[in-house]
Amino acid sequence: MTMKLSQFDYNLPKELIAQRPSEKRGDDRLLVVDKVKGDITEKKFTDIIDYFDKNDILVLNDTKVIPARLFGKRATGGKVEIFIIDKTKRPVEALVRPSLRVKDGEKVILESGDEVIVKGRSELGRFVEFNDEVDDVIKRAGHVPLPPYIGRNDEEFDRERYQTVFCRNEGALASPTAGLHFTQDMIDALINKGVGVAYVTLHVSYATFATIKEEDFEKHTMHSEYYRIDAPNAAIIHNARASGKRIIACGTTSVRVLESCADFIENFMPSDKIHGDWFEDGSDGFTRLFIYPGYKFRIVKAMITNFHLPKSSLLLLTSAFAGKDLLFKAYEYAVKNRFKFFSYGDAMLIL
Repeated sequence: MTMKLSQFDYNLPKELIAQRPSEKRGDDRLLVVDKVKGDITEKKFTDIIDYFDKNDILVLNDTKVIPARLFGKRATGGKVEIFIIDKTKRPVEALVRPSLRVKDGEKVILESGDEVIVKGRSELGRFVEFNDEVDDVIKRAGHVPLPPYIGRNDEEFDRERYQTVFCRNEGALASPTAGLHFTQDMIDALINKGVGVAYVTLHVSYATFATIKEEDFEKHTMHSEYYRIDAPNAAIIHNARASGKRIIACGTTSVRVLESCADFIENFMPSDKIHGDWFEDGSDGFTRLFIYPGYKFRIVKAMITNFHLPKSSLLLLTSAFAGKDLLFKAYEYAVKNRFKFFSYGDAMLIL
């Protein structure tokens, strides 16, 4: 029997949506879900080190969030929000609110004094044109793009806490939130234990959070997101997989990169390129991979993730990995025991 989107709904008390991060990075709760035993165990996130074995490979998404949220005013004095969703396009693609009131050709003055001309419709929103280079404008005027379920304006601490400690490749519109729990000390402890660490990049974009509108969710089309895995990291993962080591992905974004690159990883052969630019070569492009129950995972053997919105593509992905019944049993436990949900919330380890 085909599953429907309505089967991936659940009730979440509003007060369980985390509005702020824990006081100290990593000071969060962890729900460990064992697919083989069917067990659910509550731990502290720092206990996650105990679940890694020597020679496991932890894969982290090193994307860095850009301050993509801009605020300004129309000539009438009305407030306007501009959320950049693709700064590589010319003109830049953005969501404009309130979109219906802002007319094509209208000028918006940002808090920094920069000017924006709002233009025609795009696939997802509007095209906008800045009076200066977009990167310079967002440095002056950009705000941390906290998701809408965090019902407050961004604050100074968000600039640090809404980034992972290992972020380096700028381009994400939202944080790969499972990675927010890790401190550098925790990563060092894993390395000292003999765990390998590999990095991939997926710039989280509108695609990750776009609403699924079809009850038959298999008809949903994911918008594209840029990914990259370079040769050294591909080699780490290829060699680990070939020798039967366990690959543990941190976050749904890392899962999507690894599964999107499955053919490349399985067939990676750098040995004939001792010289030259093979360290720069790898696999990159845009992925529309939509993972839902029934998907057969080829690379990922365990994953770390946060708790996700009802009826979202992220909940479908984690249901595909853990099994829907077991995952929803874990969510029921998390709600009953007052875990914190979503971006700044607690974590789950699925083994």
